[in-house]
Amino acid sequence: MSRPPHARESVLDAFAGILIDAGERAATMDATARAAGVSKGGLLYHFASKEALEAGVIERLDALVTEDIATMAQAEEGPIAYFLRSSVMENDPLDRAILATARLAQGGNASASAALRDVRERWGDALRPHTRDAASLDLVMLVGDGLYFNNALEGGSILGPVPRGAEMDE
Repeated sequence: MSRPPHARESVLDAFAGILIDAGERAATMDATARAAGVSKGGLLYHFASKEALEAGVIERLDALVTEDIATMAQAEEGPIAYFLRSSVMENDPLDRAILATARLAQGGNASASAALRDVRERWGDALRPHTRDAASLDLVMLVGDGLYFNNALEGGSILGPVPRGAEMDE
């Protein structure tokens, strides 16, 4: 009898949470099992190694980006407006997958670094037909990067509100 996919997702959520909150070194198998509320055996049933957990986070990122690009293509306001509106931190599954993968990349995981480059290329490929030229595409991508980065400034010493979600439409 196979285990429910919910348990696998809970383990990935726990691993990603530890990566985001405490970094790659803290994201051990034992810490992940504790955070997920499963036994070490339960963890090993789904992920035989830390490398398998890391691969799971990267696979999750890939699936979420695929979903995001499909949504972008169908967005009523158009792909560019959707991309810019969604380039703010919402702490949603895609944001958490990006952050967890970035933590892996910061720890030297070459697959995570490649996955992040791939995400950027895929978003660029989705936006390219809707931009005038390469410079326009670069501008859209950089504005998206800036919006995402500026979320980290909220509450800091830099003045001014950072627009979020629906606030971008105003």
